[in-house]
Amino acid sequence: MIPHVSRLLELWRIAAHYRLDTLFPADELPEKARHALALIRMHPAAWSSKERKNPLKLKEALEEMGPLAIKLGQLLSTRRDLIPPEVLQQLVLLQDRVKPFDNDVARMRIQESLKADVNTLFARFDAQPLAAASIAQVHTAALHDGREVVVKVTRPNIRSQILQDFEILAWLGHALEKRIEAARALHLNEIIQDYRQIILNELDLTLEAENTRLMRHNFTGSSMMYVPEIYMDSKDVLVAERITGVPISDVETFDRLGMDRADLAKKGLTIFFTQVFRDNFFHADMHPGNVFVETINPSNPRFIALDCAIMGELSKHDQMTVARMLLAVMNSDFMQLIQIVHQAGWIPPGTDQDALAREMRRTVGPMVSKPMHELDFAGILIQVMDIARRFHLEIPPQLMLLLKTLVHVEGLGTDLYPELDIWSLAKPILTDWIKAQMNPQKNLKELGQKIPDLLLGAQDLPTLLIDSLNGLKNQSAWHAKQLNELQSMRLQMEHQQKRSWMFGSIMAILLAIAVVAPWYVATLLIILTSILAIWRVMK
Repeated sequence: MIPHVSRLLELWRIAAHYRLDTLFPADELPEKARHALALIRMHPAAWSSKERKNPLKLKEALEEMGPLAIKLGQLLSTRRDLIPPEVLQQLVLLQDRVKPFDNDVARMRIQESLKADVNTLFARFDAQPLAAASIAQVHTAALHDGREVVVKVTRPNIRSQILQDFEILAWLGHALEKRIEAARALHLNEIIQDYRQIILNELDLTLEAENTRLMRHNFTGSSMMYVPEIYMDSKDVLVAERITGVPISDVETFDRLGMDRADLAKKGLTIFFTQVFRDNFFHADMHPGNVFVETINPSNPRFIALDCAIMGELSKHDQMTVARMLLAVMNSDFMQLIQIVHQAGWIPPGTDQDALAREMRRTVGPMVSKPMHELDFAGILIQVMDIARRFHLEIPPQLMLLLKTLVHVEGLGTDLYPELDIWSLAKPILTDWIKAQMNPQKNLKELGQKIPDLLLGAQDLPTLLIDSLNGLKNQSAWHAKQLNELQSMRLQMEHQQKRSWMFGSIMAILLAIAVVAPWYVATLLIILTSILAIWRVMK
């Protein structure tokens, strides 16, 4: 059953009112997409709409649709290679120029959340928001000691809409998994549930505060990236150090200040791989509204990480698998790539690994020798997903957040310095990391650090052994009891079958006699047979 039909009808109305069917020429879209455009035009809201020529109709439509639609727009805003310029201009505004909510509501939420009056908390609080996004908006302020801060306040009453939209997505994901093999290989429903939890976590600013503190600790003293300090936090409000910088998409400012964009792009990529492999804690929402660059020292600028609400982590096993896969691709060793994927358990038994290696070489091979501006990363990713569907590969859901982040990183890098050779920069980073993981001294050191825990755990071994033996004993007794019950049930069933066979035989004999007997005898026999049948059923 389709959930929240009224919400679906509302989304349909919004799409029709803003005439989203006029964004792209119909002849440039796939056949199935054209059906969707026809559906939008069928809604009565499209018949009298005056939004056809509104230059901001997509931005305003996504704002009205809610936080998930805005998140989608933010993701697409980094894809200058895929989105027409007139559409992209609207999506870029969704990074920090979403329609704000009222200042009085913001002040009330601050006072309720931090349990103090705004004037007590701040020497100055600016009513005009500095930025507004899908989940929250940001105001500038000053503490009583003179420190300049930003105050992030979550939007009111959005949780219920987010939950509704995810229930619709879960229904859609379940339907797609039933019908489309690629959706099953991607574990689409698990991805939707994981992303649901990520977005719900984003509503709790205490989690963002903890993520920011950890990221700040990881990059303390770094010449590549700076993470602002957190001063106060609660579920709905976060007060942080105000930074000075410009969004990573502001290439005009970089050129005006004489910044080396190539060096900046290399730093950005190095930061990404450092987060993924050194720290295993990476920023997973890297649109330009969340990634800034310092302008204080143009000769040696640092990145500034904002909004650490959505963070990613991989298991040690997945970290090693991803690193080895990337190195195999960089070395154009596609048989090695398939062996790594096989060892990770992503390839089902009986798969033609030679054919899979040929497909990967054909699809992924050409990208190794190209600079970023010649790469269609999203297109390559779609082709890899198609290969996964055809060869029934199992892609772990925890890697999808990393793929989403890679789409962001590739989009940002293409804008910043299109000629960046991502592979020559990444290869030594990955090689050094893998060598470090294989270092015997490092492994012995880690083992030594675990010895105290092992020794403490050894004290519990006798108790655990006794518990295990008792468990085996109880389990054996339970199995014996189950076996006796099964044997008793089998005997009862055999006895029941014999009785049923005898009863059926008697019924057949009585009916056979009734067929050849006089009518009055046959009538009595049929009545008797019916009574016996009813008695048998009721027994």
